[in-house]
Amino acid sequence: MKQHLGTGLAAMALLAVLAGCAGSPGTTSTTAAATSPAASSPAATTAAPTASSPTAAAAVGLKTASSSAGSIVVDAKGMSVYFFTKDTKDSGTSACTGACLTMWPPVTSTAATPSAEGISGTLGTIATPDGAKQVTLNGLPLYYYAQDKKPGDILGQGVSDVWYLANPAGEMIKTASTGY
Repeated sequence: MKQHLGTGLAAMALLAVLAGCAGSPGTTSTTAAATSPAASSPAATTAAPTASSPTAAAAVGLKTASSSAGSIVVDAKGMSVYFFTKDTKDSGTSACTGACLTMWPPVTSTAATPSAEGISGTLGTIATPDGAKQVTLNGLPLYYYAQDKKPGDILGQGVSDVWYLANPAGEMIKTASTGY
């Protein structure tokens, strides 16, 4: 009985995190177009299946990769990046705050202008509440999905019908929902 109760509570907590991603204003925007190639990654078009930490943030180099959802944006290590439909373009803020950030950590960079290879959308950054630089694509913040464990994973696609992969032009890919 205790094991079933614990499993149920864990499932409810996950649903609350996924459904409760609400926002608050308070960050500022710095937008710049990316023109330099990714310095620390090869010019691959597919993600390599090696383990990595999606929250590692040097001067994040974004690139493209092939997936079952089409051509997507990934970081230098091949980890998929996502948009959140509750974010407002060019607002300078992220609508994913609090518990939401546990499942959807921001893509961060130490550079004011993140590097990119094969990305035609405009890259920039906004300040997170803790002062980090969250990467934006066409004025919308980018996120990782905590359940994506290896390069090429796209488990966050379509989650709660509000999380979608980014394509190289900086648009949401609203197909190939995972059903979570």
